[in-house]
Amino acid sequence: MKTELSKIRISMLPWPLPPGPPRFSVCHFCDTLHKAAPVPEGIAARCQCCGAVLYQNRPASLARASAFSLAALLLMVVVHLFPFLTLDAASLRRHLTLAGAAMALIEEGSPVLGCAVALFTIVTPLVLGGGLLYVCAPLLFGRLAPGAFRVAKWMHQSEPWNMVEVFLLGVLVSLLKLAKVADVHFDTGFWAFFGVMLCMAAAVAGIDRDELWDRMEVAKS
Repeated sequence: MKTELSKIRISMLPWPLPPGPPRFSVCHFCDTLHKAAPVPEGIAARCQCCGAVLYQNRPASLARASAFSLAALLLMVVVHLFPFLTLDAASLRRHLTLAGAAMALIEEGSPVLGCAVALFTIVTPLVLGGGLLYVCAPLLFGRLAPGAFRVAKWMHQSEPWNMVEVFLLGVLVSLLKLAKVADVHFDTGFWAFFGVMLCMAAAVAGIDRDELWDRMEVAKS
């Protein structure tokens, strides 16, 4: 047990230097080219011209990304098992789930909007959270999961489509209007979905993209 813990601790602290020729990093603000090198834990590499952050070695990055991704996936299960909202209008009461909302939009003649809700709030968070866990968890032990590079590319491409916070903001705006005609109650699914938003933001921010690719290159060799 102590041996396994020591392996995890060693794999979290150092940012390994990948093999091959020197690597370079471009500043996103002033386009200055810098020679990239691993930095100590908790330190950020900054542009020599404008001072913008190029990349950084976040503390316990792999453990944080894995833990928050796992928490987001577990919360997504809660989101689908419990009602999202309860609406009381006169003598009618209706429980609404996230998947039920997408299906209702499709059945009411808005298939594009219903599919968009399902894609941006259900499929994309699952792909991003599951992908982060699949890639980062084995790296804690210095191992590379099969197809990790392809999964990492999918995560990078799907990250801009993760619109959990946009959907939640839209729900809150809609509730302000619904409150005038019905009593709205937040159920367990809503608070779980709010937790998914926080966990996904923390998971994505838990590890720098340059650090992740370097660790994968070293685990591959």
